Amino acid sequence: MHWLPGATPELLSRVRAAMPAARVPAAVLVPLVERETGLTVLLTQRATTLKDHAGQISFPGGRIEPDDADAWRAALREAYEEIGLAENFVEFAGYLPDHWVGTGYRVTPVVGFVNPAYELRIAAAEVHDVFEVPLNFILDGANHLPRERNLGGVTIQSHDIPYGERNIWGATAGMLLTLRRQLQARAG
Repeated sequence: MHWLPGATPELLSRVRAAMPAARVPAAVLVPLVERETGLTVLLTQRATTLKDHAGQISFPGGRIEPDDADAWRAALREAYEEIGLAENFVEFAGYLPDHWVGTGYRVTPVVGFVNPAYELRIAAAEVHDVFEVPLNFILDGANHLPRERNLGGVTIQSHDIPYGERNIWGATAGMLLTLRRQLQARAG
């Protein structure tokens, strides 16, 4: 495993033991709204009654179902089911690398450009709120707060992105930081 430099076999074993054995394929839409003032990222705050990730800030998304042709179609379906974002308002931009989350999901982030004339219909059972954050705010490293998490006895560095009264963290922050790294790599 090259993702954990200098890791001993014992350390890798502890990390593996801390991860769920089943990896459920899932997809999220990373919606970039094309505003006149610049790009924003459309995010949801999940309902507090959900079993997984209750109350967290996230992208619209969920399991990839057998009827979904691919992660792109799954992300579009989930975005429509959760927030009523119709696919004719979304243009495919590309994929980010898969993210593995502690609840057992292997999440494929799908980036899409969203026409700002979109209309939403929020599924209250799944989503508490929807809001936009300027992409420039997310790309600015000064807005990232380091955070340490323990995974199988291993301390992992991650980042939170506080925005107003909300805190973007976990897999969502990780995906946004991956987007940031990819944009920086292409710019420089």
